[in-house]
Amino acid sequence: MNLLFILYLFLFSLFSLVLVRKHILLCLLSLEFIILSLLYLILIYCLMFKYSMYLYLLFMTFYVCEGVLGLSVLVCLIRSHGNDYLNSMFLW
Repeated sequence: MNLLFILYLFLFSLFSLVLVRKHILLCLLSLEFIILSLLYLILIYCLMFKYSMYLYLLFMTFYVCEGVLGLSVLVCLIRSHGNDYLNSMFLW
């Protein structure tokens, strides 16, 4: 049951990442949902095989750094271009 929920979460977030390409904030939210599903999968894997949670904490640290990096890119883009449209990044 949990693996089916993880699969649905992953596929719907991947589907939304592919279809919603107008705002960078919506792309970042889709990426965060993908990462959340992968983090939940790692948690299930660690609990199922009785591994230690160091792997889970390591990946959680990387995912937090990725989220902060995405938000900082979003803030820099809004300061330089005035909006968060994906089309404003390109010059054509």
